[in-house]
Amino acid sequence: MVCAQHAFDKLWLVHRLDKVTSGLLILAKHAQAASQLGKLFEAREIEKYYLALGGAKPKKKQGTVTGAMKKIRDGKWAFNQNGNAVAVSQFFSKSVSAGIRLFLLKPLTGKTHQLRVMLKSLGSPILGDELYKAQAQDRTYLHAYCLRFTYQGQLVQLVCPPTEGALFTDEECQTAQQEYAEPWLKSWPTPKTSPS
Repeated sequence: MVCAQHAFDKLWLVHRLDKVTSGLLILAKHAQAASQLGKLFEAREIEKYYLALGGAKPKKKQGTVTGAMKKIRDGKWAFNQNGNAVAVSQFFSKSVSAGIRLFLLKPLTGKTHQLRVMLKSLGSPILGDELYKAQAQDRTYLHAYCLRFTYQGQLVQLVCPPTEGALFTDEECQTAQQEYAEPWLKSWPTPKTSPS
């Protein structure tokens, strides 16, 4: 569909999002660009930022969460002492309204469901994420918000605010998102160990 809209014969998918996640996705116009961008992802030279909404105050308001991930059942993942896929994520959070908390998330690794598992582990699962026992909503409130990287010597900063979901488009949430307009300017902590 995208190819037809923009008169491309073919596009190359550079990375993936969970089915329930909206937002930015990089598609390359040729194989060489896809390869170069793929290498930037592998080398963790592309900064990724997400927005999420949770329904409970987390155990801590900001910080870094590191945990070994292990697949459990029914397509779910969990932090587990015996897991070998270590996920590292950082976050800031703020209250939007009673029972709604906005999270700015920065995954430092690219493990399956790592942001969803992290927020569940903090006691504030993503609203609408019924797989991880969150409140049912009109959507899963996880959105790929920003990508920032240097490509062919040029700094690329892509920001895409969410436009779907009653809670994301609510005026209070829109106001709260303004604090995260340039997420790379937040005082992100330096990770204690480099992600594996």
